Amino acid sequence: MGIAETYTRGRQFAITRPGSVLLALVGVVLLFDLVAGLATGRHSFSGIGSLVWDGLMRGLVIGLAGIGLSMTYSILNFANFAHGDYITAGAFSGWATTYLVAGFGRADVGALLLVGAGGSVFGGTLGIGVTTTPVAVVAGILVAGIATVALALFVDRTTFRPIRDADGITLLITSVGVAFALRYLMQFVFGSSVRGTTSQPPAIPLYLVDGAVRIDAHDVALVVVAGGLMLGVHLLLQMTKLGKAMRAMADNEDLAQITGIPTERVVRAVWVIGGGLTGMAGYMFILWKGTLGFNDGWLLLLLIFAAVILGGIGSIYGAIVGGLAIGLTASVSIIWIPSAFARAAAFFVMIVLLLVKPEGLFSGRSTA
Repeated sequence: MGIAETYTRGRQFAITRPGSVLLALVGVVLLFDLVAGLATGRHSFSGIGSLVWDGLMRGLVIGLAGIGLSMTYSILNFANFAHGDYITAGAFSGWATTYLVAGFGRADVGALLLVGAGGSVFGGTLGIGVTTTPVAVVAGILVAGIATVALALFVDRTTFRPIRDADGITLLITSVGVAFALRYLMQFVFGSSVRGTTSQPPAIPLYLVDGAVRIDAHDVALVVVAGGLMLGVHLLLQMTKLGKAMRAMADNEDLAQITGIPTERVVRAVWVIGGGLTGMAGYMFILWKGTLGFNDGWLLLLLIFAAVILGGIGSIYGAIVGGLAIGLTASVSIIWIPSAFARAAAFFVMIVLLLVKPEGLFSGRSTA
Protein backbone atom coordinates (compact mmCIF):
# COMPACT_ATOMS: atom_id res chain seq x y z
CA MET A 1 0.00 0.00 0.00
CA GLY A 2 1.53 3.30 -1.10
CA ILE A 3 1.69 6.53 0.86
CA ALA A 4 -0.93 8.15 -1.41
CA GLU A 5 -3.41 5.30 -0.90
CA THR A 6 -2.82 5.32 2.87
CA TYR A 7 -3.45 9.06 2.95
CA THR A 8 -6.62 8.70 0.88
CA ARG A 9 -8.02 5.98 3.15
CA GLY A 10 -7.13 7.97 6.24
CA ARG A 11 -8.80 11.07 4.84
CA GLN A 12 -11.95 9.12 3.95
CA PHE A 13 -12.06 7.60 7.43
CA ALA A 14 -11.70 11.04 9.03
CA ILE A 15 -14.53 12.40 6.90
CA THR A 16 -16.92 9.48 7.46
CA ARG A 17 -16.03 8.81 11.13
CA PRO A 18 -15.08 12.17 12.68
CA GLY A 19 -16.23 10.96 16.12
CA SER A 20 -13.71 8.11 16.07
CA VAL A 21 -10.92 10.49 15.13
CA LEU A 22 -11.88 12.94 17.88
CA LEU A 23 -12.06 10.12 20.44
CA ALA A 24 -8.63 8.85 19.41
CA LEU A 25 -7.12 12.34 19.66
CA VAL A 26 -8.59 12.93 23.11
CA GLY A 27 -7.28 9.53 24.24
CA VAL A 28 -3.79 10.31 22.97
CA VAL A 29 -3.74 13.70 24.71
CA LEU A 30 -4.90 12.22 28.04
CA LEU A 31 -2.41 9.36 27.81
CA PHE A 32 0.42 11.81 27.04
CA ASP A 33 -0.58 13.97 30.02
CA LEU A 34 -0.70 10.89 32.26
CA VAL A 35 2.76 9.71 31.19
CA ALA A 36 4.16 13.23 31.58
CA GLY A 37 2.61 13.49 35.03
CA LEU A 38 4.22 10.21 36.10
CA ALA A 39 7.58 11.32 34.74
CA THR A 40 7.49 14.67 36.54
CA GLY A 41 6.02 13.35 39.80
CA ARG A 42 2.73 15.20 39.36
CA HIS A 43 1.00 11.80 39.42
CA SER A 44 2.02 8.66 41.30
CA PHE A 45 1.63 5.01 40.34
CA SER A 46 0.03 4.26 43.69
CA GLY A 47 -2.43 7.14 43.35
CA ILE A 48 -3.49 6.08 39.87
CA GLY A 49 -3.66 2.44 41.01
CA SER A 50 -5.98 3.41 43.87
CA LEU A 51 -8.27 5.28 41.47
CA VAL A 52 -8.36 2.36 39.05
CA TRP A 53 -9.17 -0.08 41.86
CA ASP A 54 -11.91 2.24 43.16
CA GLY A 55 -13.33 2.43 39.64
CA LEU A 56 -13.33 -1.33 39.28
CA MET A 57 -15.21 -1.74 42.57
CA ARG A 58 -17.75 0.89 41.57
CA GLY A 59 -18.04 -0.67 38.12
CA LEU A 60 -18.75 -4.13 39.53
CA VAL A 61 -21.69 -2.75 41.53
CA ILE A 62 -23.03 -0.81 38.53
CA GLY A 63 -22.61 -3.79 36.21
CA LEU A 64 -24.25 -6.24 38.64
CA ALA A 65 -27.22 -3.93 39.22
CA GLY A 66 -27.39 -3.19 35.49
CA ILE A 67 -28.09 -6.84 34.65
CA GLY A 68 -31.57 -6.65 36.17
CA LEU A 69 -32.35 -3.37 34.40
CA SER A 70 -31.14 -4.79 31.09
CA MET A 71 -33.26 -7.92 31.56
CA THR A 72 -36.35 -5.82 32.26
CA TYR A 73 -35.86 -3.84 29.08
CA SER A 74 -35.07 -6.76 26.80
CA ILE A 75 -37.93 -8.99 28.02
CA LEU A 76 -40.61 -6.49 29.13
CA ASN A 77 -39.77 -3.59 26.80
CA PHE A 78 -39.65 -0.72 29.28
CA ALA A 79 -37.10 1.21 31.31
CA ASN A 80 -37.86 0.56 34.97
CA PHE A 81 -37.13 3.72 36.96
CA ALA A 82 -38.04 1.89 40.18
CA HIS A 83 -34.87 -0.17 39.75
CA GLY A 84 -32.79 2.24 41.84
CA ASP A 85 -35.19 1.95 44.75
CA TYR A 86 -35.11 -1.85 44.47
CA ILE A 87 -31.38 -1.43 45.13
CA THR A 88 -32.07 0.64 48.25
CA ALA A 89 -34.80 -1.75 49.43
CA GLY A 90 -32.40 -4.66 49.11
CA ALA A 91 -29.74 -2.72 51.00
CA PHE A 92 -32.04 -1.82 53.91
CA SER A 93 -33.53 -5.32 54.24
CA GLY A 94 -30.09 -6.93 54.09
CA TRP A 95 -28.52 -4.52 56.54
CA ALA A 96 -31.44 -4.82 58.95
CA THR A 97 -30.72 -8.55 58.98
CA THR A 98 -26.98 -8.03 59.44
CA TYR A 99 -27.54 -5.60 62.32
CA LEU A 100 -29.98 -8.01 63.96
CA VAL A 101 -27.65 -11.01 63.72
CA ALA A 102 -24.52 -9.08 64.74
CA GLY A 103 -26.16 -7.06 67.52
CA PHE A 104 -28.75 -9.43 68.98
CA GLY A 105 -28.60 -9.19 72.75
CA ARG A 106 -26.32 -6.15 72.60
CA ALA A 107 -28.84 -3.51 71.48
CA ASP A 108 -32.57 -2.94 71.22
CA VAL A 109 -34.16 -5.16 68.53
CA GLY A 110 -36.19 -2.26 67.12
CA ALA A 111 -33.08 -0.12 66.71
CA LEU A 112 -31.29 -3.00 65.00
CA LEU A 113 -34.16 -3.65 62.55
CA LEU A 114 -34.25 0.05 61.69
CA VAL A 115 -30.50 -0.11 60.93
CA GLY A 116 -29.67 2.32 63.71
CA ALA A 117 -32.14 5.04 62.67
CA GLY A 118 -31.55 8.29 64.54
CA GLY A 119 -28.12 7.18 65.71
CA SER A 120 -29.55 4.56 68.06
CA VAL A 121 -26.81 2.05 67.18
CA PHE A 122 -23.83 2.06 64.84
CA GLY A 123 -22.31 -0.64 62.66
CA GLY A 124 -18.84 0.30 63.84
CA THR A 125 -19.87 -0.19 67.46
CA LEU A 126 -21.24 -3.63 66.60
CA GLY A 127 -17.98 -4.45 64.84
CA ILE A 128 -19.73 -5.40 61.58
CA GLY A 129 -17.45 -6.58 58.79
CA VAL A 130 -16.62 -9.51 56.53
CA THR A 131 -13.86 -10.78 58.80
CA THR A 132 -15.47 -9.91 62.16
CA THR A 133 -19.13 -10.92 61.60
CA PRO A 134 -19.11 -13.19 58.53
CA VAL A 135 -22.36 -14.99 59.45
CA ALA A 136 -24.21 -11.67 59.77
CA VAL A 137 -22.86 -10.47 56.41
CA VAL A 138 -23.76 -13.69 54.58
CA ALA A 139 -27.24 -13.62 56.12
CA GLY A 140 -27.61 -10.00 55.00
CA ILE A 141 -26.61 -10.80 51.41
CA LEU A 142 -29.13 -13.64 51.20
CA VAL A 143 -31.99 -11.66 52.75
CA ALA A 144 -31.22 -8.66 50.52
CA GLY A 145 -31.67 -10.85 47.44
CA ILE A 146 -34.78 -12.67 48.72
CA ALA A 147 -36.51 -9.50 49.95
CA THR A 148 -35.92 -7.70 46.65
CA VAL A 149 -37.27 -10.68 44.71
CA ALA A 150 -40.42 -10.57 46.83
CA LEU A 151 -40.74 -6.81 46.32
CA ALA A 152 -40.22 -7.06 42.55
CA LEU A 153 -42.82 -9.83 42.23
CA PHE A 154 -45.31 -7.92 44.39
CA VAL A 155 -44.92 -4.71 42.38
CA ASP A 156 -45.21 -6.62 39.12
CA ARG A 157 -48.38 -8.43 40.21
CA THR A 158 -50.11 -5.34 41.60
CA THR A 159 -48.84 -2.60 39.28
CA PHE A 160 -47.03 -3.69 36.12
CA ARG A 161 -48.91 -6.86 35.19
CA PRO A 162 -52.34 -5.20 34.74
CA ILE A 163 -50.85 -2.73 32.24
CA ARG A 164 -48.22 -4.99 30.65
CA ASP A 165 -49.83 -4.67 27.22
CA ALA A 166 -49.69 -0.87 27.37
CA ASP A 167 -46.98 1.08 25.55
CA GLY A 168 -43.51 1.59 27.02
CA ILE A 169 -44.18 5.21 28.02
CA THR A 170 -47.11 4.18 30.22
CA LEU A 171 -45.00 1.54 31.96
CA LEU A 172 -42.08 3.96 32.33
CA ILE A 173 -44.22 6.66 33.96
CA THR A 174 -45.80 4.04 36.22
CA SER A 175 -42.33 2.89 37.28
CA VAL A 176 -41.45 6.50 38.20
CA GLY A 177 -44.48 6.58 40.49
CA VAL A 178 -43.45 3.26 42.04
CA ALA A 179 -39.96 4.64 42.58
CA PHE A 180 -41.18 7.70 44.48
CA ALA A 181 -43.58 5.60 46.57
CA LEU A 182 -40.84 3.15 47.58
CA ARG A 183 -38.25 5.83 48.23
CA TYR A 184 -40.33 7.90 50.59
CA LEU A 185 -41.78 4.83 52.28
CA MET A 186 -38.20 3.80 53.11
CA GLN A 187 -37.45 7.33 54.29
CA PHE A 188 -40.52 7.20 56.55
CA VAL A 189 -39.59 3.82 58.03
CA PHE A 190 -35.79 4.07 58.29
CA GLY A 191 -35.31 7.83 58.50
CA SER A 192 -33.45 10.22 56.23
CA SER A 193 -30.10 10.19 58.03
CA VAL A 194 -27.03 8.64 56.43
CA ARG A 195 -25.50 6.16 58.84
CA GLY A 196 -22.23 4.24 58.98
CA THR A 197 -22.70 0.50 58.65
CA THR A 198 -19.34 -1.21 59.12
CA SER A 199 -16.18 -1.14 61.18
CA GLN A 200 -12.88 -0.40 59.46
CA PRO A 201 -11.84 -3.63 57.71
CA PRO A 202 -8.21 -4.82 57.66
CA ALA A 203 -6.36 -3.79 54.50
CA ILE A 204 -3.87 -5.67 52.35
CA PRO A 205 -1.25 -3.37 50.76
CA LEU A 206 -0.46 -4.01 47.09
CA TYR A 207 2.92 -2.39 46.59
CA LEU A 208 3.73 -0.49 43.40
CA VAL A 209 6.76 1.55 42.36
CA ASP A 210 6.16 4.52 44.65
CA GLY A 211 3.62 3.36 47.20
CA ALA A 212 0.85 0.89 47.85
CA VAL A 213 -2.77 0.39 46.85
CA ARG A 214 -4.75 -0.67 49.88
CA ILE A 215 -7.24 -3.49 49.24
CA ASP A 216 -9.47 -4.44 52.16
CA ALA A 217 -11.62 -7.46 52.93
CA HIS A 218 -14.80 -5.73 51.75
CA ASP A 219 -13.21 -5.11 48.34
CA VAL A 220 -12.35 -8.78 48.06
CA ALA A 221 -15.88 -9.76 49.11
CA LEU A 222 -17.34 -7.51 46.40
CA VAL A 223 -15.10 -9.04 43.74
CA VAL A 224 -15.99 -12.59 44.79
CA VAL A 225 -19.75 -12.04 45.11
CA ALA A 226 -20.16 -9.90 41.99
CA GLY A 227 -17.89 -12.10 39.90
CA GLY A 228 -19.63 -15.27 41.05
CA LEU A 229 -23.11 -13.88 40.34
CA MET A 230 -22.08 -12.63 36.89
CA LEU A 231 -20.63 -16.05 36.07
CA GLY A 232 -23.86 -17.65 37.27
CA VAL A 233 -25.93 -15.43 34.96
CA HIS A 234 -23.69 -16.35 32.03
CA LEU A 235 -24.12 -20.06 32.69
CA LEU A 236 -27.88 -19.62 33.13
CA LEU A 237 -28.28 -17.85 29.81
CA GLN A 238 -26.08 -20.16 27.79
CA MET A 239 -26.61 -23.60 29.33
CA THR A 240 -30.21 -23.85 30.61
CA LYS A 241 -33.65 -24.10 28.99
CA LEU A 242 -34.74 -21.01 30.92
CA GLY A 243 -31.82 -19.03 29.51
CA LYS A 244 -32.69 -20.11 25.97
CA ALA A 245 -36.34 -19.19 26.56
CA MET A 246 -35.31 -15.76 27.84
CA ARG A 247 -33.13 -15.14 24.80
CA ALA A 248 -35.90 -16.30 22.47
CA MET A 249 -38.46 -14.03 24.13
CA ALA A 250 -36.09 -11.07 23.96
CA ASP A 251 -35.59 -11.64 20.23
CA ASN A 252 -39.28 -12.11 19.33
CA GLU A 253 -42.01 -12.39 21.96
CA ASP A 254 -44.78 -13.31 19.49
CA LEU A 255 -42.72 -16.11 17.96
CA ALA A 256 -41.81 -17.34 21.45
CA GLN A 257 -45.50 -17.62 22.34
CA ILE A 258 -46.32 -19.46 19.11
CA THR A 259 -43.55 -22.01 19.71
CA GLY A 260 -44.94 -22.82 23.15
CA ILE A 261 -42.50 -20.96 25.40
CA PRO A 262 -44.28 -20.15 28.72
CA THR A 263 -43.83 -16.39 28.51
CA GLU A 264 -45.47 -15.62 31.85
CA ARG A 265 -43.05 -18.01 33.56
CA VAL A 266 -40.17 -16.28 31.79
CA VAL A 267 -41.42 -12.89 33.00
CA ARG A 268 -41.51 -14.17 36.59
CA ALA A 269 -37.99 -15.52 36.15
CA VAL A 270 -36.84 -12.08 34.98
CA TRP A 271 -38.16 -10.47 38.15
CA VAL A 272 -36.71 -13.23 40.33
CA ILE A 273 -33.23 -13.17 38.76
CA GLY A 274 -33.10 -9.42 38.20
CA GLY A 275 -34.52 -8.64 41.64
CA GLY A 276 -32.14 -11.00 43.41
CA LEU A 277 -29.08 -9.58 41.66
CA THR A 278 -30.26 -6.01 42.26
CA GLY A 279 -30.85 -6.52 45.98
CA MET A 280 -27.46 -8.19 46.48
CA ALA A 281 -25.80 -5.43 44.45
CA GLY A 282 -27.37 -2.88 46.81
CA TYR A 283 -26.11 -4.74 49.87
CA MET A 284 -22.59 -5.11 48.49
CA PHE A 285 -22.50 -1.44 47.49
CA ILE A 286 -23.18 -0.42 51.09
CA LEU A 287 -20.70 -2.98 52.43
CA TRP A 288 -18.05 -1.51 50.13
CA LYS A 289 -18.65 2.20 50.80
CA GLY A 290 -19.63 1.80 54.46
CA THR A 291 -22.60 4.20 54.63
CA LEU A 292 -26.33 3.80 53.98
CA GLY A 293 -29.00 6.38 53.04
CA PHE A 294 -32.55 6.21 51.71
CA ASN A 295 -31.65 7.64 48.28
CA ASP A 296 -28.47 5.64 47.56
CA GLY A 297 -30.13 3.59 44.82
CA TRP A 298 -31.65 6.64 43.16
CA LEU A 299 -28.24 8.35 43.00
CA LEU A 300 -26.75 5.19 41.50
CA LEU A 301 -29.56 4.72 38.97
CA LEU A 302 -28.37 7.30 36.43
CA LEU A 303 -24.95 5.65 36.27
CA ILE A 304 -26.65 2.26 35.81
CA PHE A 305 -28.72 3.64 32.94
CA ALA A 306 -25.56 5.08 31.42
CA ALA A 307 -23.86 1.67 31.67
CA VAL A 308 -26.81 -0.17 30.11
CA ILE A 309 -27.06 2.32 27.24
CA LEU A 310 -23.31 2.31 26.67
CA GLY A 311 -23.15 -1.48 26.62
CA GLY A 312 -26.09 -1.79 24.23
CA ILE A 313 -29.66 -1.61 25.50
CA GLY A 314 -30.88 -5.10 26.35
CA SER A 315 -27.47 -6.78 26.38
CA ILE A 316 -26.54 -8.31 29.72
CA TYR A 317 -22.88 -8.60 28.82
CA GLY A 318 -23.03 -5.02 27.60
CA ALA A 319 -24.42 -3.93 30.98
CA ILE A 320 -21.47 -5.58 32.75
CA VAL A 321 -18.82 -4.09 30.46
CA GLY A 322 -20.63 -0.74 30.40
CA GLY A 323 -20.72 -0.74 34.21
CA LEU A 324 -16.98 -1.29 34.42
CA ALA A 325 -16.38 1.47 31.85
CA ILE A 326 -18.62 3.96 33.67
CA GLY A 327 -17.13 3.09 37.07
CA LEU A 328 -13.56 3.48 35.84
CA THR A 329 -14.35 6.76 34.10
CA ALA A 330 -16.05 8.23 37.16
CA SER A 331 -13.04 7.39 39.35
CA VAL A 332 -10.07 7.95 37.04
CA SER A 333 -11.41 11.19 35.53
CA ILE A 334 -10.56 13.13 38.72
CA ILE A 335 -6.94 12.98 37.56
CA TRP A 336 -7.86 15.71 35.06
CA ILE A 337 -11.03 17.34 36.42
CA PRO A 338 -12.45 18.28 39.86
CA SER A 339 -14.11 15.37 41.65
CA ALA A 340 -17.46 17.19 41.61
CA PHE A 341 -17.59 16.63 37.85
CA ALA A 342 -16.76 12.91 37.92
CA ARG A 343 -20.35 11.84 37.16
CA ALA A 344 -20.52 14.31 34.30
CA ALA A 345 -17.33 12.81 32.88
CA ALA A 346 -18.91 9.35 32.89
CA PHE A 347 -21.90 10.61 30.92
CA PHE A 348 -19.62 12.53 28.54
CA VAL A 349 -17.70 9.35 27.75
CA MET A 350 -21.00 7.53 27.18
CA ILE A 351 -22.15 10.20 24.71
CA VAL A 352 -18.85 10.24 22.81
CA LEU A 353 -18.73 6.45 22.51
CA LEU A 354 -22.33 6.35 21.32
CA LEU A 355 -21.50 8.92 18.64
CA VAL A 356 -18.83 6.49 17.42
CA LYS A 357 -20.92 3.33 17.94
CA PRO A 358 -24.60 4.34 18.23
CA GLU A 359 -25.84 0.79 18.82
CA GLY A 360 -23.69 0.40 21.94
CA LEU A 361 -20.61 -1.68 22.66
CA PHE A 362 -22.46 -4.99 22.39
CA SER A 363 -24.74 -3.86 19.56
CA GLY A 364 -28.38 -4.38 20.03
CA ARG A 365 -31.20 -5.67 22.12
CA SER A 366 -30.58 -9.18 23.36
CA THR A 367 -30.35 -10.85 26.73
CA ALA A 368 -26.96 -12.15 25.66
